[in-house]
Parts: sequence; C-alpha cells; structure tokens
Amino acid sequence: MMVYSQNRVRYQNHLNGAVSVVDQNAEIPVTLPTRRDPACPFDPPEELTRLRDSQPLTRLAFPDGHVGWLVTGYDAARKVLADPRFSVRMDLKHSPLPRRNVLAGSGDKPAPGMFVVMDDPDHRRFRRLLTGQFTVQRMRRLEPRIVQITADHLDAMAETVPPVDLVQTFALPIPSLVICELLGVPYEDHAFFQEQTAVAVDLDASVEQATVAAGRLTGYFADLVRRKRSRPTDDLLGGLITDSDLTDEELTNIGLALLIAGHETTANMLGLGAFALLCHPEQLDAYRADTSLTDSAVEELLRYLTIIHRGSPSRAALADVELDGQLIRAGETVIIGLPAVNRDPERFADPDVLRLGRDGARHHLAFGHGVHQCLGQQLARIEMRIGYRMLFERFPALRLAVPAAEISMREASLAYGVRRLPVTWEQA
Repeated sequence: MMVYSQNRVRYQNHLNGAVSVVDQNAEIPVTLPTRRDPACPFDPPEELTRLRDSQPLTRLAFPDGHVGWLVTGYDAARKVLADPRFSVRMDLKHSPLPRRNVLAGSGDKPAPGMFVVMDDPDHRRFRRLLTGQFTVQRMRRLEPRIVQITADHLDAMAETVPPVDLVQTFALPIPSLVICELLGVPYEDHAFFQEQTAVAVDLDASVEQATVAAGRLTGYFADLVRRKRSRPTDDLLGGLITDSDLTDEELTNIGLALLIAGHETTANMLGLGAFALLCHPEQLDAYRADTSLTDSAVEELLRYLTIIHRGSPSRAALADVELDGQLIRAGETVIIGLPAVNRDPERFADPDVLRLGRDGARHHLAFGHGVHQCLGQQLARIEMRIGYRMLFERFPALRLAVPAAEISMREASLAYGVRRLPVTWEQA
C-alpha cells in the first residue's frame, strides 16, 4: 500500500499497468486501474469514471515516485490542451506507463522532425509544412481511391467462406494501404511495418523488443527517404522533399510518425467501431436505414470509444498554473484521462449511451485539442465514414461469429482496440 504525504510518496507496487491516484482527502490513496472491465469493453475503467464524478482534477502518483495530476473532466482537459504553459516534450514529462513510447523518443530533446513531441516554435515550423501537404484538395482526391480500396477488400471478403477476422480482412489493410499511398510507401512492405509497429506500441513488449522494432522502422524510412531524394515522387514525402529544406533525419522521423498515426489508430477505430455497432443492433439498424447519420455516427463512435487510453495525452507544466482551484506547479506532469473526459456528463447528456444521432458529439477530444490536435483527423474521418457505410451496406446480415464476451481486446497497446473480430453472414 502506498501512503501519501505532502513531502513524500512511497511507490511499492505497479501491477497490470495500474498507477496510483492520490486522494488528497485520505491518508491511503485509491488505486486507478488502466484496464477496462471485460464485461464492459467499450466503457472507461470504472475507477476512472468514479474519480471524474468526485474530483475531475486529482493528484496522481507515478511509478518513479513523481506526483503529478490526472484530469478526467472535460473543461479542465480542454484548458490544459490549449494552454502553451503545458509542454508535450517527452524529456520534461514523467510517464504512468510501464515504459515510455520508444517511437516518440525519450532523450534530452525531441528527435529531429518528431514534431508530435515538440513545443512551439519548433512544432509550428513542422506543422506548417505538413499542413501544406494535408490539404483539403489532396484529401478529396484520395476519397475515390479510398472507396476503391474498401470495395476491393469487401469483394475479397465476400468471396471467402465465413467466419472471417474483420481486423485482418477489413480494419487493418484499408488504412494501411491508404497511408502507404499518401506517403508513397510501397504497399508490398506493409506486412513489415505492421509487424514492427505492433511490437513498438505494445506495452507488454520489453524495452529491448520495442527499441529493436523502432530501430527497424527508422532504418526503413531512412532508406526510403534516400531513394525519394534521388528520384522525387508525387506523394506527401516527395512533396516535402521538393518543397522544403528538411534534412533526411527530419523526413525520416516525420514519415515514421505519420505512418504509425495514420494506420494504427484508424485501424483500431474501424475494428472497435464495427464491434460496437454489432453489439448495439438498434443503433446499427438506424444507421443502415438513414444515410444522413454517417457523419454524426463517426463522431459519436470517436467520442464513445476513445481509443487513446494509456496515459496519453500528457503535458508537463512549464510554470505554476492554477486550474479549477488547484495549483499545478512547474515541472509536474498532467495526464488527460480521455476515456473519462469524453464521457463527462457535464458536457454530454447520457454519456454512457451510444447514440449515433447525438447532437454535439463532434465536440469530443478524441483527436486532442489546441495546436497539437491530430493533423490527419480529416483523413481518419473519411476512412471511417466510407468504411463503416460500405461494410454494412455490402453485408447487411453481418454479425459476430462468437459471443461478444469472447472478443479479445488490445489492452496493452497505446491505442485500444480488438485483437481479432470473427464475423459471419448468410451466403447467397
């Protein structure tokens, strides 16, 4: 048991990815599990919800003895994410996880080009270059290709004998192929980067295993950048090479960050979203019957599921900041508990109910908020809008092939999702 006082924290146990939350009104703090209840796979951990309802800004003890903060309230989360007095730099933050995300870097300063863990003005420099590549026009040009990619995979799925794993046949290959086309990554290499990414973001993998996987991915992109430098291509990486003065190391890390963000998160959302819809037949029936629900359904699934769940996003206070009547001191780390934030009843009515036509669902923070809001969020929305709609139109009788309780969840990954999703349907 850990005892907290104003001057000392003794951390004695760190099991199953759990961290300890300090209740400032009690001698012995409660323990906050990061794992969800298997009987309620779409809901945040029950203790996280309880903390939000009682004290949405809570002291948090980290495995290394640091005492920071946990934010579970919507308004407080928006304030932290929008405030430049809170830094994203890895070297300034403490981690509540068994190990740090090796892909983001953990040295004395952010790796060149790894803009996702940079503060302004460095972050702004890279963001502006990338915003010029993630144009509305480019996303619109990609839409017909995304439709074709999705149709091809659904055609192939229809030719197989059910049951099939929807993750391997649908949720994973579609965003992988899309991000490959966007970046200019040969799709024949997709099995390699999927395998290495899975290890790098798996918190059950050892530091050595994750570091080796990250090194392989970095080496792959370094070679790809060199090839594109000698022979420019009409894709995002090619555009950055032609239109900027970025170094090869910066381009390598940018490509790595975009590849992982572009397929890992969207793949998990496609799989988990399909699982949620199959478990809510009344919502799925309404979705099939009303095409006007397409956009709001995507936003509601993003809010309801919130796949970024293991100690992220996080910030380090650069100065003393008063927040909701509490003083966050310079150097303290703040963790945003997004699964609880996006279920805050102060912001969303009946937040634990999946309602695809919900007004205001788009105000979720699943893509973050402020200057670090997800750069590829519009592409992710397009892929989900097309993917969900085409899947359930093509397979109107799609259903789970096993009881929902037997679906294995990706608890130890940085992005929550399903490991496998066996589905079946009536063949003609």
